Amino acid sequence: MSTVRVNDGAGSAEPVKGQTVTGIDRVLDILIFLGEAEQPTLGVTEIAEGLGLSKAVVHRGLTSCRAKGFITFHPSTRRYSLGPRIVSLALGYLDRIDIRAEARPVLTRLSQETQETATLSTRSGWHRVYVDQVTPDRDVKMMVQLGAAFPLHAGASSKAFLAFLDPAEREQYLASQPMSKLTGNTITQPPTLRDELAHIAEVGYAISYGERDPSAGSVAAPVFGPTGAPLAVISIAGPLERFRGEVERLVELLQQAAATLTERVGGRADGAPSE
Repeated sequence: MSTVRVNDGAGSAEPVKGQTVTGIDRVLDILIFLGEAEQPTLGVTEIAEGLGLSKAVVHRGLTSCRAKGFITFHPSTRRYSLGPRIVSLALGYLDRIDIRAEARPVLTRLSQETQETATLSTRSGWHRVYVDQVTPDRDVKMMVQLGAAFPLHAGASSKAFLAFLDPAEREQYLASQPMSKLTGNTITQPPTLRDELAHIAEVGYAISYGERDPSAGSVAAPVFGPTGAPLAVISIAGPLERFRGEVERLVELLQQAAATLTERVGGRADGAPSE
């Protein structure tokens, strides 16, 4: 089985002797220097002198970062500070470092309480990817292949992601993606899917009866990160006929687990997207 490795936290602050210093290295040096400075803003000369670089090199780096929103230029003082997007970028990476480690005890408890398969998914582009699962000790149970990717419109876990994306991003997916019909129950018409997603956003979870696998039922809920965006999705899945009879109990336990994991990763409980 394969897993998704998101970030190993490795890095080097200083170049090794003989190693070529790239433009990216210089940009990172500038960002770190701004972040560690005691003053809230710095000028080109201060940055250049502090890093031992020419003002021309520093100016090129600052210009590149300004274009991406990583650095803010203050015209009245002609000084620079870290921009708003650098915060979002940092949170995005930090959110993902320990998500599997944080989720494992939550998944284990969820599987023990429900006696069904508990899974964790993260998002990669327009796909949802299974990254962990815990299965119960019973003869008939659902299994997933770690690393398997599925489109965002099919199944409870995928729709639990799609429903809580930024509205503009969600509409981009609905407008540009060919929505495949995985089973006879898969919703592929945008108007119908919009209504379904609006309901999911309202109640906070998604339910699927044979929508991705005709023999399986599942319920899924998002885990929110510090920015309020869906960081991951946890779900409970079981054989369809058995699942139908226990779905109300599963929903309650799932929502508790999703809230617990959101808290563990420092997420915002009010993660529902604004229209």
